[in-house]
Amino acid sequence: MQLPWLAPGEPVPEAASAWGPHDPVPGLLAAGGALNVESLLQAYSNGVFPWFSEGQPILWWSPDPRMTLDVSRFRVHRSMSRTLKQFICDPRCEVRFDSQFDAVIDACSKMPRTGQSGTWIVPEMIHAYGELHRAGHAHSVETWIDGQLTGGLYCVNVGQAVFGESMFALRADASKIALSALVAFCRQHGIRMIDCQQNTAHLASLGAAEMPRFQFVAHVARARQQAAPTWRFDPVYWTQLLSARPLNPTT
Repeated sequence: MQLPWLAPGEPVPEAASAWGPHDPVPGLLAAGGALNVESLLQAYSNGVFPWFSEGQPILWWSPDPRMTLDVSRFRVHRSMSRTLKQFICDPRCEVRFDSQFDAVIDACSKMPRTGQSGTWIVPEMIHAYGELHRAGHAHSVETWIDGQLTGGLYCVNVGQAVFGESMFALRADASKIALSALVAFCRQHGIRMIDCQQNTAHLASLGAAEMPRFQFVAHVARARQQAAPTWRFDPVYWTQLLSARPLNPTT
């Protein structure tokens, strides 16, 4: 099966045309094209994302199944609940959105990953998502302690579809605090799901689960038609996690 090669500006194919489980690289959809705001928005709006390493062409993916986090099923374990309560009550601690997007994506690119010798957040990706951020479609969720950026994540937003990209932590639980803040924000604004792209044990432990690609693409098609939220975090959103539903009893 031949992989489509895209000319710059050419839209990515439909997600359903991605290579299947019996093809050489399951989930791979196309190569080439361009990493610009228009191409990224077209891809994400159709359930597709770029992922490639240094020295490779741009590669476009839409895995089946797709790992997603239903925000109503997010697991706040007992130990994390204690951490969040301490964080919320400490005046030296805060969550910020979009105050240091470039620093967040740079820190994510430098985080060591299990089983990987390099990073997929290559300079071209950093530049492209910086442009997407300045266009209002990529956002950082940041954990600040004592005036220092200690952890965070960045994501893509199209309408009410939210696509998680990468996290980093310089202190224990800093990335989990940022993810918890994103979940609280999504609950507050009626955003049902966060895309996690691929299955990992860590994501599964937090409540993420796989869903068939066709269901995920249908969700994105509906969500992208709705108005995007205003990306601002209010500490009152924490009640969406700590008061709205029982905590998971495990530690």
